[in-house]
Amino acid sequence: MSGGLGWLGIIRLGLVQTALGAVVVLTTSTINRVMVVELALPATLPGLLVGLHYGVQMSRPRMGFGSDVGGRRTPWIIGGIALLGLGGLGAAAAVPVMEGALALGLLLAALAFLAVGLGVGAAGTSLLALLASEVAPARRPAAATIVWVMMIAGFAVTAGVAGKLLDPYSAGRLVAVTGGVSLIAFLLGTLAVWGIEKQRIAPVLDTAAKPAFRDAIGSVWAEADARRFTIFVFVSMLAYSASDLILEPFAGQVFGRSIGESTSLAGVQNSGTLVGMIVVAILGNRFGGLRGWTVGGCIASAVVLFVLALGGAGHVALPLGATYAALGVANGAFAAAAIASMMMLAAQGRSGREGTRIGLWGAAQAVAFGLGGLAGTVIVDLGRWVMGAHAPAYALVFALEGGLFLLSAMLAAGIDARRARDAAPAVLLEGRA
Repeated sequence: MSGGLGWLGIIRLGLVQTALGAVVVLTTSTINRVMVVELALPATLPGLLVGLHYGVQMSRPRMGFGSDVGGRRTPWIIGGIALLGLGGLGAAAAVPVMEGALALGLLLAALAFLAVGLGVGAAGTSLLALLASEVAPARRPAAATIVWVMMIAGFAVTAGVAGKLLDPYSAGRLVAVTGGVSLIAFLLGTLAVWGIEKQRIAPVLDTAAKPAFRDAIGSVWAEADARRFTIFVFVSMLAYSASDLILEPFAGQVFGRSIGESTSLAGVQNSGTLVGMIVVAILGNRFGGLRGWTVGGCIASAVVLFVLALGGAGHVALPLGATYAALGVANGAFAAAAIASMMMLAAQGRSGREGTRIGLWGAAQAVAFGLGGLAGTVIVDLGRWVMGAHAPAYALVFALEGGLFLLSAMLAAGIDARRARDAAPAVLLEGRA
């Protein structure tokens, strides 16, 4: 590991995240809204498409392994951005097809969302592996915050600009705007990553003795910290995502907040998330280091969720604005510390496995996000049906999330991202990739 990537290089790689976020927000938010509102389709259909986009990211470990054995991350990043852009354009193009031939349009949309998921997986996995290989340990908390915030910036800027360009709505305008965003994202991402490796990453494995993928993933899973971190990522992201789709309805149905007020609360929460990330970027090497911030962020998230559960059930007075802000800060601190820990751990263990490790953790995160969002809404619906009221149904979800965050804290406490250690016993290098 060279550790020679400076702040400018980190910001350049953050621009890749901005490009990814720009296309993803149009595909998973705007196009889904069009399907539900303008086309009056059941919300389950776009929900399944988003689930498909997450599910296909189970291939992240294989993609990370591919960049490991090739010794170059840049082709995977550029190729992933290109595939993502084509998928985003394809999803937009499927909308007018649905208007005349629903089945065909849904088939095209499914193929497009597959491309989106594969593109995000290829580019995102290799990008984080490059950061893990090239960023000095002391800079990793700040680097994790920078790339995450720049991805959120991609969401925000694209949503704002595209929202203005899409009015008044037409299918042709949707295709044109999405195509323009995809092209700009591809050019931005390509220019940002071009030449940044500067040949620092030599082929990490002898091409005459490439390991089989099953052996590479087996050697990573045999590393105690990598295995424990995979489980931690899955459990914590399950907790993190389960309230994504229910916090605004909770404010409206339980506390009677208007749509404008609930949207403002979401903005307060997101602002808190950024504050939490910035705090970790500045103080990440203090107060117990990354492990301390990860554990503390999980515990704080659990406490706030338990408060939400009690407040929703009417047992405590609840200032929603402050509570949502506190949840955002706790989530942001946990997320930034966890991402920095991921970068730290990716560079440990058996050399030449950074991409495979990042891919494994990315797959766990993607599956958890897909399951968490779905589980939160299903439990609320079932809870309302069984208990006959909104408040206890939401309280049940928040309490379950709090329990998952406490379990996550226990898992994180056993992981030391600073510890230099040898990998588990090596597996055979024979076999074909």
